[in-house]
Amino acid sequence: MKRLFWFSVFILLISDATAQTGAIPRATPPKSTFTKAGSQARASAKEVKELRDALAAQQKQADEQGQQLDQLKYQLQQLLDATQQANSSAQKVQGSAEQAQTTAAQAQQSATEAQHLADQASTSAAEAKTALSLVDKQSKDEEKKLSALQDILGRFRFSGDIRVRGDDIFQDCPTCVTRNRARLRVRFGVDGRLNDNFLGGFALATGSLGDTTSANETLTNFFERKTIGLDRGYITFNPLAARWLSITGGKFAYTWARTSLTLDPDINPEGFNQKFSWDLKTPYLKNFSVQGMQLLYNEISKGDDSFALGGNVSATFQLGPLATTPSFTLIDWGFPDANLNASAFAVQATTSGNPPIQVPGEGPGCATGSGLPSVPPCAIASNGMTNATFVDAKGQRHFLSGFEYADLILSSQLKTGLSRFPLNLVLEYENNLKAASHPLDSKGKVITSIGSQNQAYLGEISIGQIKNKNDLQFGYGFWRSGQDSILATFSESEQRAATNIIEHRIYAYWRLRSNVVAQYNAWIGRTLNSNLQHAVLAPGVTAGETEPFLVRHQFDLIYSF
Repeated sequence: MKRLFWFSVFILLISDATAQTGAIPRATPPKSTFTKAGSQARASAKEVKELRDALAAQQKQADEQGQQLDQLKYQLQQLLDATQQANSSAQKVQGSAEQAQTTAAQAQQSATEAQHLADQASTSAAEAKTALSLVDKQSKDEEKKLSALQDILGRFRFSGDIRVRGDDIFQDCPTCVTRNRARLRVRFGVDGRLNDNFLGGFALATGSLGDTTSANETLTNFFERKTIGLDRGYITFNPLAARWLSITGGKFAYTWARTSLTLDPDINPEGFNQKFSWDLKTPYLKNFSVQGMQLLYNEISKGDDSFALGGNVSATFQLGPLATTPSFTLIDWGFPDANLNASAFAVQATTSGNPPIQVPGEGPGCATGSGLPSVPPCAIASNGMTNATFVDAKGQRHFLSGFEYADLILSSQLKTGLSRFPLNLVLEYENNLKAASHPLDSKGKVITSIGSQNQAYLGEISIGQIKNKNDLQFGYGFWRSGQDSILATFSESEQRAATNIIEHRIYAYWRLRSNVVAQYNAWIGRTLNSNLQHAVLAPGVTAGETEPFLVRHQFDLIYSF
């Protein structure tokens, strides 16, 4: 601003000087010259000429000064224009400076706000970092829990099946009724290693709670809901350090070799089992096993509990293409009379008392038999009580025979050269060591002409297997069971009767998919001796007559997982 002030003063001084210079008149001859001219009469031509030259010089000098003055004015005008332009620029600069100052203030405010936002962002980032750390910790904890859960679940195996069956039953007699049933069986189980030393599992299955030999549910009773119950539940001590040892308690699947000749396959025995099994690497003997079992089948508050004590020994041999396993089982059934005096709850009878009172629940009810009660307490056997019985002086029912099974089974498989079609053979002989010497007739009298009904035989042959998709298996089985060879309560429920029978079985299996099997079974059987007590006979057949065969066709579709 100071420079601008002094520059303005300089311009004013120049302007004043210019004004004074412009007031200078043109050169006039000196007054003394005119005086001399007036006093002299005549001027010489030389003097006139000199005067003119002097005037001309002055005039030229005046013109030059005028030109210089015009040039100076022009320069001053340019300076004034430049000064004005500079003032305008200065004003613009000042305005720009003020605007810049305003912008700077706004920028400072924005910077302050930005710093505040940055502080908030930093705080949020810290909080987010803390939250992320917590989430990461929780995630690791969840991963640990998930890993532990996977580890636990990895120890267990889920299994089960659903079977849909068409069941046709007919017999060639005038008053026999043909039956056509649709049946359903559903099972689900979990088994696994609880830790390094213990295994365990449980299973659920459909079926009447009072029928120990079947898990089938008939599609009937007005779309009722079907019963499902605990089929297995057990714990086994099987240490990793001694794999040859297994001690099991609870309700478990069979641990010893057996067939349908002595025990129904749907039964899961209850009690305890101790098994010692060694896998061997000898040229011929591949396994040797010994086990003991204590089976509990009836506990009461007053009186004797019913149980079965037994043992089994088996060995597996490999002789070239032939693998064979002989096994021997001895089971003594203690206090079996409980099977003749079962409660209403046990048999799930439909009536009880005299007069009859309705008892809710499904089930096989009281077992049929000549002279056996039809209301509880009564006999329990889903396929009929065919063992010989008597009533003592006190009115109590008893079995004529005791029951101690001596059961020998030989199971073999021969490789035929076709990997999918091995030849399978099962032979069995069972003897009840406590059977009575003679049976009873239909009126309860001893038949001295007939020997003990203590033996049972089975022979079964098949070819093929059902391990992989499209595998096929075809087989035929035959067995003969004496009246008191086994307890009727626990025998195969699909055959003609519990005991005192001849039975043929023809079957064909086809694995449609890895988890789907189609099956056909034909059961063809009849009562062996119609003269014996509690013999199951077709309508119209009397004692001493040969009963016609009862034929049972079963078509199954089984989905397993």
